[in-house]
Amino acid sequence: MDRHIGDMDRHMVVEVEIGSLSTADSPRTSGVDPEHVQALAVVQTPLPPITVHRPTMRVIDGLHRLRAAELQGRTKIPVRYFDGAADDAFVLAVESNVTHGLPLTTADRKRAAARIIASHPQWSDRMIASVSGIAPGTVADLRRRAPGGRAGEESRIGHDGRVRPINGAEGRRLASELIAQNPALSLRQVARVAAISPETVRDVRNRMMRGEDPVPRRGRQADREDTVAPRVGRPSAVPDRDAAQDRAAAVKRLKADPALRFSEIGRTLLRLLNLHTISMEEWDRIIDQVPPHCRGVVAYLAAESAERWTEVAMRVQSKVAETA
Repeated sequence: MDRHIGDMDRHMVVEVEIGSLSTADSPRTSGVDPEHVQALAVVQTPLPPITVHRPTMRVIDGLHRLRAAELQGRTKIPVRYFDGAADDAFVLAVESNVTHGLPLTTADRKRAAARIIASHPQWSDRMIASVSGIAPGTVADLRRRAPGGRAGEESRIGHDGRVRPINGAEGRRLASELIAQNPALSLRQVARVAAISPETVRDVRNRMMRGEDPVPRRGRQADREDTVAPRVGRPSAVPDRDAAQDRAAAVKRLKADPALRFSEIGRTLLRLLNLHTISMEEWDRIIDQVPPHCRGVVAYLAAESAERWTEVAMRVQSKVAETA
C-alpha cells in the first residue's frame, strides 16, 4: 500500500463517533459476515484502528471491526484518516481487504479490478493484479472486455512505478541492439535505456539466444510487461507418461544426483520440486477441503506461487541456452 502513504498518516489515530461514518461503496458486495463480527466482538485485546476516507467519512477498511464495536455497545471507534481521492480510496479498500482480514470473494475481486481498470486505466495489468489479488492475465482479459478496450492507450505505469509503452516493439529492438553490442549489461541496465521491463529484456535475450526475432509475432503479446515464460520442453530423460508421473520421474532422477543431494541448496530445491509431484486427483481432494473463508487467500497465494515458478523457469531456461 506504499502508493497511498502520502495520503494517510499511519501514526495519527483519533476517536470518531460511529454514527458519523458511512459504509457505502464497499468492494464487499455480500456485506459483513455475522460470524466474523461475533468473533471480533469477543476479542479482549484492542483491535487495529479502521481506515476512513476523511472527505466522505466512508469506511475504507474495517467494516467488520465497526460492526463488532456496535455489537459491544460502543459509540466511538479508533480511526486513521485517508485524505486521497475517492477512486484511490476504493483502491485502498480493495488492497486492504485482499492482504488481510476476511478476504474478498473472487467475484468481488474481479468486479473491483474492472472498476480500477476504469478509474486507473494508466495502471498496468500487473499493478492492478497486485492490488486486487487476481492474476495479471485475468486483468488483461477484463480490460479487453471493458468498453473501449485498449483504444487510445500508448503507455502504462508498471508495478515498479515506471511508465512504459504498451507496444514495446521498438523497445525490444533497442534492447536487442544493446545486448548484441554489450552482452555484459544487466537486465535492469538494458530495461532503463529501452524503457521496457527487465522481464521483457530477459525474453528478448532468450529469443536472441534461440536465434529468434526479438519481437514476437503479433497476438502473442509478449512485448507487454506481463511477459509469459517460453514453454520449457520436456527433458529427453523424462518418459512420456501422464503429467504427474512425468514430474515424479524427473524429481526422482534429480534426487539421485549427488550434486543436489549433498548440498543444502540442492536439498532445498528438491524439497520444493517434490511438492509438485502429486497427481491432479490429490490436488482435487486438497482443493475440495479448503475452507470457504480461506479460498480467496489460497487462490491469491497459488497465483503468486505460479508467477514465481514462471520466473524460475525463465531464468533457468536462459542458463540452459547459455550453456547449449
